[in-house]
Order: sequence, then C-alpha cells, then structure tokens
Amino acid sequence: MSELVVVGSLNMDLVVKCGRIPVPGETVLGNGFAMVPGGKGANQAYAAAKLGKGSVSMIGRVGVDLFGEKLKANLASVGVDVGEVLETTVAPTGVATITVDERGQNSIVVASGANFEWSVGELERLRSVFRGAQYALFQLETPLAIVAALLRMAKEEGVTTILDPAPAQHLSRELLEAVDLLTPNETEALELGDLAGRRVLLKRGARGSRFGDLEVAAIAVEAVDTTGAGDIYNAALSVALVEGKTMLAAMQFASVAAGLSVMKMGAQPSVPSRAEVDGYGLSW
Repeated sequence: MSELVVVGSLNMDLVVKCGRIPVPGETVLGNGFAMVPGGKGANQAYAAAKLGKGSVSMIGRVGVDLFGEKLKANLASVGVDVGEVLETTVAPTGVATITVDERGQNSIVVASGANFEWSVGELERLRSVFRGAQYALFQLETPLAIVAALLRMAKEEGVTTILDPAPAQHLSRELLEAVDLLTPNETEALELGDLAGRRVLLKRGARGSRFGDLEVAAIAVEAVDTTGAGDIYNAALSVALVEGKTMLAAMQFASVAAGLSVMKMGAQPSVPSRAEVDGYGLSW
C-alpha cells in the first residue's frame, strides 16, 4: 500500500542545449546533449519518492526496449514501486525532444508511444493500487479517457486527487468533477476556461504560486533549465500535504523544491534532496 500514487507518462528526454531555440525552418548548432529520464508522470513519481518519507507507486506504460528498462530502473532507484509500469509490444517507449536555450527556457516535442497504449477494460485491476493511498497525482500525457476513468476510481477509493492539466487542452465537466485540486500554469488556466467553484492552485513560474488568498513567491535563483520544474512543484506539494502540512507550508516547500531544480539540467536529475529543501531556511 502506497501513500501516494502517480498515474502518467514515462518518456526518455533527448535534451540539446543551444544558444537560442530555432524558429521554424531554421537550424542552429547545439553545444551539449544528454539522454535524461523524463515524462510528466515519471518526473512527479521520482521527485515525490526522493523528497518524501512515505511510499510512492507509479502507474504507466513503456515499450519493450532499452529506454523502458532505464526509466523503470531509475524510478526504482529512489524507491518508487514500478509494479504497475507495464510493458507493451505495440509501441516503443515515449520520447521527448527538448531544446534548452542559454536562459534556461525550453521547447519540447513529445512522441507518446507506449504512453497511449491503454485499454479502459484493463483498469479495474488497478483499484487495489489506490486503496489506502492519501493522494493521487495525474497529468495529461496519457489518453483523456484513461485519466478520467482512473480519476473516478481514485475518488471511489477515497483518495484526494490532484491534476496537473498539462499539456493544455479542453477538459470535460465530468472529468473535472473528479479532481480535488487543479494545478495549472497561467497558459493552462486560460485553456481550461471558467474554473469558478473549483479548487485551483495557479503556478506562475518566476512569479510564484497562488491558491485563493494564499500567495507564495518563487525563490530567487539563476535558471539553467526549467524542464520539469512544474512537475517537481506538484510532487513536492503532494509530499508536504501527505505529511500533514498546511496548504501555505506545502506551497512554500514546493516553491523551494522547484526553484532549486531549475539550477540544474534535466528533470529528474535536477530534483533536490530533502535535506537541500529543508535546509533552505524556511520554517514549514
């Protein structure tokens, strides 16, 4: 039984650093390359396990290939239960091509691959993964029908659900009704439209985050790579909430974790340690 369940994508990130992100039709020379474990779901599971003191389970799909093996092994290395990260022969493991400019801003294209090889009929057996969990994290790099079905299942099992509505897209009222907390950035919030009556924590990048009357500033850092910062924010927020912290303290904890992460390249490799976040100087 896990306290936190993450449902979502696993991708191998192919990252190229360059002076600036090319415009359409342009070629620029890069000055560095790395192959980095990623995917919004895997990023959140990895960060939650590294930052937290409880148990984390991941639900996802990979192909029968080297990328899939490496992604599962990387999650397992920080204690994530990968028993429900299943292999499929229908498609390869998902990949993301990422260009990162000298300011740390990025441009990303995702080839979803195995992340989209789900069947609604196979989901019922996952119910036991949610049973007894406190929180479940979701994103939108897997099919919406699967996200909606598993959100409902988590709610039926008494789990508090958190949805990071990224990549930005329109969501049905039915799906949103199964979400306890939405965590969009400003672009995603615009895509979602009228959110009146819903619990929304707005992530505003370098301008911090806001939840109702609560506002938390981002910490002052020099960004090297912002890839995965939003995922690390969500993971840290959920860890703090599982530990019983107030929403304000959870937002502060998440802000520090996300801020420290942008000082390093990559998503999962940039996740700070719990000691680094706790040592930042704030009182949670």
